[in-house]
Amino acid sequence: MTHSPETPEVPIRPYAVTAAEVVPGDLFALSHEDAVRHRWHVVTHTLPEGPEVIRVTLRPPLGGVDHEEALRRDQRVTVAGRRLDVAAVPRVSSPALDAVEFRDGDRVRTLRAVDPSAEEVTYVRRRGAWHTGGTGGAEPVSDAEVRRWAAGADREGHVVRHEPRPVRAAEAAGARRVVVTGLGAVTPLGVGAGELWQGLLEGRHGIRELTGEEFDGLPVRIAGTVPVDPAGPLPRRAARRMNRAAQFAVLAAREAWADAGYADGGTRESGLDPERVGVSLGAILGDASVLVGGDRKLREKGPRGVPPLTTPMTVPSQVSLDLHITGEARTVTSACASGTEAIGQAVDRIRYGRVDVALAGGAEAVVTPAIMASFAAMRALAEGDPADGSPSHPFARDRDGFVNGEGAGVLVLESEEHARARGARVYCEAAGWGLSADAHHVAAPDPSGDGIALALRRAVRDAGGRMADVVHVNAHATATVDGDLAEARALRGVLGRRDVPVTALKGHLGHLQGAAGGVEAVAAVLTLHHGVVPATVGCGEVDDAIDLDVVRGEPRVLPDCGDLVLSNSFGFGGHNAVLALRRVA
Repeated sequence: MTHSPETPEVPIRPYAVTAAEVVPGDLFALSHEDAVRHRWHVVTHTLPEGPEVIRVTLRPPLGGVDHEEALRRDQRVTVAGRRLDVAAVPRVSSPALDAVEFRDGDRVRTLRAVDPSAEEVTYVRRRGAWHTGGTGGAEPVSDAEVRRWAAGADREGHVVRHEPRPVRAAEAAGARRVVVTGLGAVTPLGVGAGELWQGLLEGRHGIRELTGEEFDGLPVRIAGTVPVDPAGPLPRRAARRMNRAAQFAVLAAREAWADAGYADGGTRESGLDPERVGVSLGAILGDASVLVGGDRKLREKGPRGVPPLTTPMTVPSQVSLDLHITGEARTVTSACASGTEAIGQAVDRIRYGRVDVALAGGAEAVVTPAIMASFAAMRALAEGDPADGSPSHPFARDRDGFVNGEGAGVLVLESEEHARARGARVYCEAAGWGLSADAHHVAAPDPSGDGIALALRRAVRDAGGRMADVVHVNAHATATVDGDLAEARALRGVLGRRDVPVTALKGHLGHLQGAAGGVEAVAAVLTLHHGVVPATVGCGEVDDAIDLDVVRGEPRVLPDCGDLVLSNSFGFGGHNAVLALRRVA
């Protein structure tokens, strides 16, 4: 459907000849008006039909079907002044599309094959309509119009091709599509996914000074802390048996569960088989204060002073217990990529039929003196007064480190047929995910960004998409000098020169460690759902070396030229995880 490499660009110099002078290879127009309208054909064959009539076989110069014209020998026609190699002009026909069931992600390519200088136009189906990849603001096209194009293509000298959305080879073995139906979050911006989203759009941050006396003497005393006591909304007996991270996880999971349309209480109250529901949550340590506190009591009061629930309380998630989920309950630990990897693992568990529904995300509560002192000793923490704006400056020229934080973010994932059968509201498709490892350094990222790039490519490929489908990236961007640069290099390398809008949430929230991937996935889902990209807080001036389209100042409308959003998470030890989300009709 493009110019054949054997068919050079043809200079058009029209002049009139008689039909008797036409020979195979001539670029031919029946009339001067056709030539003006760039409606040309290649003469593929001539055959005398009588003393006064010659029959010519014609084919569009960029490929198409043949048709014949009977011409008087003395009839004046127009040729273009140059002959083509007939063998290099493909003979193709546009298929009928009346019986084809279109899906979002399908492509249709159209080419006005009678015009030697025509360019192919690609339409992508998103949200039930067809959109071009350009930025000219062309109106979307309906399914009926695309079918009409195909039906009339051969007659009009056009070529139309339909390319179904790529399907993973594994789907032949029964892989299922996975969708997001519920969201929950507990963050430094407040309790609830609504509070998170509103704070992102308003450009607020939740980084605060640590005023507790246990933080006295620390070189850095700011963090992204949840502004309410998570034990408050929970039953007192249950809250006493959970560490702070587990409390965050349960609150976020309850919100996501209700947001998905399920009944309070859990699986039994919702009429679900608890064996067909799973939990997958990421955490690095969960709540480090439990073990630190147990050790302190051991030193102060001896063995009898250590509470009996110290060890059980180190478990970072009690979501399965709270909602009576018996299918499976996993905790994923892969540094700061933990939350994203936990979501990816849940996607696969649903894809391949192990469960039908899963709560997935991350939870962390490591704003403790020991952890803060450790990060400060690494010189990894940013400093500054939160009253003067966010001390975290992702992608900025003056970035100097991350801000430690806490919270939880949880998605409800379901197989699409399960969600549709119960009439659930679907936010988007959890389309794919990708993992890789830098194998470079225990703490520093590979400066080449090669490991990150591999995870990005794998996520898009797992989603059955192309890099051209990516319309937004929710970046990991912790505001460390080397980390932001490695991620930027990887993104520029895989996205090419396209200006895909990128945003980073660490300026709003700080770095939520193992919970970051869960919370940022919630934000990425809401970006797709509302069609709005939040601005990056704390990035006053983008570092020239970043070379990305960082959204700053005000939120931006999500581009309409693709359907994939990526959410990135990268952690110590070279853990790289990327989640790919797709718009649904």
